[in-house]
Amino acid sequence: MSRKPFVRKVSKTGWYLKHPRYMRYMSREVTCIPIGAFALLLLCALERLSQGQAEYESFIAALQGPWSFLGLLIVLVFAVHNATSWFNVTPKAMPVQIGEEFLAGKYIVGAHYAVWVVASLVVLYFAGVL
Repeated sequence: MSRKPFVRKVSKTGWYLKHPRYMRYMSREVTCIPIGAFALLLLCALERLSQGQAEYESFIAALQGPWSFLGLLIVLVFAVHNATSWFNVTPKAMPVQIGEEFLAGKYIVGAHYAVWVVASLVVLYFAGVL
């Protein structure tokens, strides 16, 4: 007597469209593509900087166009989405226990946002913006 195991059919391309939690997961994971492209852009900038001041200035001049601004704005939106979605998931991934009680998730998320604001202000200060 042979038995056929039950194999549930799962769509290879649209499985994440079935549940909102999966869609949030995939939206967070897809942000790695533009952020990775930005990391490669930074590596190219570092390479041009190692080649001399003239090469680096020509690289920066190439980034002054409207398409570069739009691309960098898209990367910023994806980075903010990635950061905020991870901050909101943090209480589930890293619960803080104080005695017998667990710290409320809003305090953990709030602490992450506060550190993000402070770190951003420090970067802006050293960049000469503030």
